[in-house]
Amino acid sequence: MKYGMNLLLWTSGVTEAHFPLLTNLKEWGFDGVELPMFDLNPDHFRKIGAELKKNGLESTAVTVCTPEENPIGETAAVRQAGLERLKKAIDCCHAAGATKLCGPIHSALGHFSGAGRTQDEWNRAKEVLSQAGDHAKAAGVTLVVEYLNRFECYFLNCAADDAQFCREVNHPNVKMMYDTFHANIEEKSITQAVKACADQLVHVHIS
Repeated sequence: MKYGMNLLLWTSGVTEAHFPLLTNLKEWGFDGVELPMFDLNPDHFRKIGAELKKNGLESTAVTVCTPEENPIGETAAVRQAGLERLKKAIDCCHAAGATKLCGPIHSALGHFSGAGRTQDEWNRAKEVLSQAGDHAKAAGVTLVVEYLNRFECYFLNCAADDAQFCREVNHPNVKMMYDTFHANIEEKSITQAVKACADQLVHVHIS
């Protein structure tokens, strides 16, 4: 078990001004940090990765998808843009030395269709995440799919669905995470939720 601190607690974009914080986190006993990854510039994250290495910190990263770059979007162009966004984020992870790219990378954050998840959307997401998984494997990164509560997305809202999605993608570099904040809203039984996804679970957020 390793422990890290999500830098979203301080910022949505890490800069050199936050480098002293990295030193502090190491001194406080953390094994690593989670990098907010929204400005997808590999050169920027390469500098951050060098500072992490200097401090002996490991890293993961977190990102989101947008309505214009949506893996479950209705048009092929929107889905392709979603795939390209994930590839850019993976490249930034590689540059920073981050081993996992976490977040609701299955669909656009805060974007609702007005209806429930469809089978077509499920299949679209599987196709995009499988292709992104190939890119991630080549970069030494694991994609970690996060389910969110019903007020933030409609595609994946519980551990059992997230785990089933990852099983069907069936890619060694596509797994899932568990966030206690979303779980406490959506799950009827925390014990059963964890059991339902244990075979796919590689990362946990404690909120």
